[in-house]
Amino acid sequence: MRLAEYCNTSPSYIGEIEIGRKFPSTEMIEKIAECLRIEPYRLFKDQTKADEDAISEKAYPLLPNSMKNEIKNQIDSSLNEIFSKY
Repeated sequence: MRLAEYCNTSPSYIGEIEIGRKFPSTEMIEKIAECLRIEPYRLFKDQTKADEDAISEKAYPLLPNSMKNEIKNQIDSSLNEIFSKY
């Protein structure tokens, strides 16, 4: 609840991010990282391709591959925006 307050958003939105129903904007990623006193890139784990596939299968086994690819592309795009600022 405090993270939501510090980020000026609702606890339910933070919850949706946590369970993977929502993906935060670049601005929200920056706010969350600032509140946690970490660099934004630390919110994303560096993994090998095999690890990523295994994790996504376990976390989202019912999502079609097209949706998984779309989510991955959104993450990559957001990360590129963040990294270009630093």
